[in-house]
Amino acid sequence: MSTVNGCLPSQLFTAASAQSRAAFRPVSTARVGSSSAPTPPSLIRNEPVFAAPAPIIHPLLKEDMATDSYEEAIAALQKLLSEKGELGPVAAAKIDAITADLKTVDGTAAISSESVERLKTGFITFKREKYEKNPALYGELAKGQSPTYMVFACSDSRVCPSHVLDLQPGEAFVVRNVANLVPPYDKTKYAGVGSAIEYAVLHLKVKEIVVIGHSACGGIKGVMSFACDGSSGTDFIEDWVKIALPAKNKVLAENGAVPFGDQCTVCEKEAVNVSLGNLLSYPFVRDGLVKGTLALKGGYYDFVKGSFELWGLEFSLSPSLSV
Repeated sequence: MSTVNGCLPSQLFTAASAQSRAAFRPVSTARVGSSSAPTPPSLIRNEPVFAAPAPIIHPLLKEDMATDSYEEAIAALQKLLSEKGELGPVAAAKIDAITADLKTVDGTAAISSESVERLKTGFITFKREKYEKNPALYGELAKGQSPTYMVFACSDSRVCPSHVLDLQPGEAFVVRNVANLVPPYDKTKYAGVGSAIEYAVLHLKVKEIVVIGHSACGGIKGVMSFACDGSSGTDFIEDWVKIALPAKNKVLAENGAVPFGDQCTVCEKEAVNVSLGNLLSYPFVRDGLVKGTLALKGGYYDFVKGSFELWGLEFSLSPSLSV
C-alpha cells in the first residue's frame, strides 16, 4: 500500500490542534482465492381544485396477496363510479386506462412482474432461512441496536459490506454513497452524513469507523476524469465526488506518468485516506479518538482479485511545550 502521509489537506487539522498529529499504518491484508407567483386555485363547492390528481398506489406485496382479485377490485371501482355520478366520464376513462395498463397482451395481470417476484421470494427465503432460525438474535434486535462498527461503503451493487465482511444484523451501522466518501464537517451542506456520524458516535457508541474503498469504482473514475475548470455536466455527481479532489491531486503529482487505470486504482485508496482525514473535522470524532473510545480504519476491497486490505489512522496529542 502506498504511503499516505501528507495526503490530507492541512485545514482539516486546524480544529484538532496545532499540536496534534495523525498517521496511517497498515493493520492487515487478506487475500482470497480469486418569475411571478402563480394564481391560487379557485374553489368549487368549497373543495380545493388541484392541478394534478392524487397518486394511485398499487399494493404489490402482502401476506394475503394470493387471495386478492384484481377483477374484484376493478368491479368495486366501477360500482363506486355508478354510485358517485359526479365523478363523471373523465374519471371512468382513467379507470379504463389503469385497467388496460394492469393487463398484458393475453389479458393476465402484470402487477406480479419478475422484479416484484424476486423481492417476494427473496423475503420469503430470508424469513425461512434466517429470521425464523435465529429467534434469539432477532428478538434482541427488536429491543434495540448496539453496533460495533460504523461503515462507509460505496453504493456500487457489487460491494455490499455486510456480504463482503459477513457482518450480521446489528453489527454495523452503514452509510453508502457514491465513492464511499466522507465529507468534511459542514452543518448545512453535508447534514445528512454529519447526522449519521453524530448518531453513530454519540448515541450508538460505535467503537470503529471503517471507510471501505473498492476496485473499479465509477465515482473515483469520475473524479479522475472530470475537468477542473468549474464546468459541470451533472446535477449532483461532480459536486459530490469533488470531495476526493485532494486524492486526485496527490495521485497526479506522484503518479502522473502511469496509465489512467492505474491512477484510478491508486486514487481509490487515497480517497479513503481523504475521508479518514475528513472524519477528524468532526469534534465528537476527535474527542473519541483522544479518549481512546473510537478508532478509524481504512479498507480496500478488490473484487477482481478477491482481496481485502485494512489499515488504521493513529491520532494523538503531543505534550505541550513551554518556552
